[in-house]
Amino acid sequence: MIGQKNMTGKTIIDTTNPIADTPPSNGVLSFFTNMNKSLMEELQAIAPDAHFVKAFNSVGNPSMVNPSFDTKPTMFICGNDDNAKKEVSKIIDLLGWEAADFGKAESARAIEPLCMLWCIKGFNENSWTHAFKLLTHK
Repeated sequence: MIGQKNMTGKTIIDTTNPIADTPPSNGVLSFFTNMNKSLMEELQAIAPDAHFVKAFNSVGNPSMVNPSFDTKPTMFICGNDDNAKKEVSKIIDLLGWEAADFGKAESARAIEPLCMLWCIKGFNENSWTHAFKLLTHK
């Protein structure tokens, strides 16, 4: 991979989704990965010395900065380096979100499909201005 050495030790916010080249079916996207390996895990394998953090893969770009919702939305993240996740969490907070750390790179297997869920509403209702919120019991 070109520039792989330049990624060593760098924090990389992985916003990608493994969207296949097939059209959505009733609003549901197809992925070219499966539930046993995420695209982020594949990227981490290509550049093992980089610090990938999955984030911003399940929201539209107009809401990425200073989102305007009734409450602060949740940005689900994961990655293998705790310091990188802390760094990205600070960025997420500065952009108006709350970060929810869901663990290591394998958790991207669950975070990437949030894109599918987000897109169903978009495709079926032509509404692209929504986000997710994680609620916890007090």
